[in-house]
Amino acid sequence: IDEVIGFNIGADDFVRKPCSNRLLAERVKAVLRRARGGVAGSEEGDQKPIVRGKLTLDPNRHACTWDGHPVRLTVTEFLILQALAQRPGYVKSRDQLMDAAYDDQIYVDDRTIDSHIKRLRKKFREVTDEFDAIETLYGVGYRYTE
Repeated sequence: IDEVIGFNIGADDFVRKPCSNRLLAERVKAVLRRARGGVAGSEEGDQKPIVRGKLTLDPNRHACTWDGHPVRLTVTEFLILQALAQRPGYVKSRDQLMDAAYDDQIYVDDRTIDSHIKRLRKKFREVTDEFDAIETLYGVGYRYTE
């Protein structure tokens, strides 16, 4: 019954005690690989481009295009957009976006994320006036829609 409750509240996996350290390490690697969208055996810095409709993000080259047109992004803007585009339709809170864009040593106000989102939208609207792929859910966060 503990397993069922765990899965119902969002767990990806369940490990019964006692378990071997090797099994636990392999399960952690598998979860991290899924979270990064990676494939077994891929190099640490070798990530596949993210293609979502008209958006293409290439993390290896720090390149972003919208409908074939390049969009110049700062590192922080790129990381925020990458976090949103990895799971389209899923809502990301400001805290989750801060975690994706900043390391633990830096404190930023959650309204800083709002400013980054505003600049992202402005940059994409310079390419096309119809850009509306980043949706605001007031009081909740943001999500990328295709």
